[in-house]
Order: sequence, then structure tokens, then C-alpha cells
Amino acid sequence: MSRVLAPLRILLLGLFVLSPFLLGVALPSQANAETGAEIDANVTVALDRFLGNHGSAQALMDKAAGVLVFPNVVKAGFGFGAEYGEGALQVAGKTVDYYNTVAASFGFQIGLQMRSVILMFMTEPALANFRASYGWEAGVDGSVALVTIGAGATLDTSNIRSPIVGFITDQKGLMYNLTLEGSKMTRIER
Repeated sequence: MSRVLAPLRILLLGLFVLSPFLLGVALPSQANAETGAEIDANVTVALDRFLGNHGSAQALMDKAAGVLVFPNVVKAGFGFGAEYGEGALQVAGKTVDYYNTVAASFGFQIGLQMRSVILMFMTEPALANFRASYGWEAGVDGSVALVTIGAGATLDTSNIRSPIVGFITDQKGLMYNLTLEGSKMTRIER
């Protein structure tokens, strides 16, 4: 019986230790919310860093109908995982709307990670579908082609044909399970 209880105790202890953080991520309060100006400043920093490391992505960004940037998405997990971040949708380089991204998952995962998520809507219909929806979910309402590029690597934009292209950058921390599937993005007021 103690062999069964030991993993359960570890799981419960981990959930207890992470619970304040996981609840803060899954149920953010308005008091902790960033202002529109703060989100815009963080989006600028994230895009500058992204383009500084992957300058070849500028050509792809120039072709995009819109770019959605979540500069600071925090993901934590210990069996159960949760993530949250706030960002801005830019069209022609100007912010048109603010969004949050929320996801929850269950399965093999452990750790804490902070990352930036950049989605480029390559066609007007993909952008219009995203903007018209309430609670757009990656993998359900639209398929995102997740592009992985190493530090300093160039990006061949001629091979990318997906209507929505995603990048996950600035990974700080260690987390098994790198995906956008199930991430729900909802327009917020700022």
C-alpha cells in the first residue's frame, strides 16, 4: 500500500506547492493585469528580440496580414499544467486589439517555463476568422504551423505556406511538452 501512496503523496505535495501559482495563472485577477501601454511595450521588446535573433523572419512578418504577440506566457505543470499570458494583435504595425491566452493540460509534464508566442496570420481570411471568434482555440478553430528555429539560424520563408504560422521563443526554464494545441485566445479590454 505504501508503494501506491508514495507517488500520490509526491503528486499532492507538488500540487500543493504549485497551487498558488497555478491558480494565479489559471484565474488571473484584474489587479495583476497589465495596461495596454505595458502590453505594447512588452510586445515591442519581444518583436525586437525575435527579429534581432532571426532577422530573416522580417520578410515573413512583412507579408503577414496581422501579428499576434504574447511576450510573456508563463506555463507551470506538475501532472496538471496551466498557462497564461497577455498580448496584442498588430495590423500594419499598429495594435488593434488585446488578447489573453489560457491553456490547461493534464499528462506527463513537470516544470516552469516563461516564453514568448508569436502568431503570424498570413492571409486575410485567417485573420478575419480569428478576429470574428470569441475564444479562438489553436488546433480547433485554426491550425497553427509551429516553426522551430535554433538561435542564430536563418528562416527560409519561401517554404512556409500555412495560413497561420507560430513561433515560440525565449524559453526560460525547462518544460516537457512544447505545443500551442488547446491554447484559447480571447479578446480583452485594456
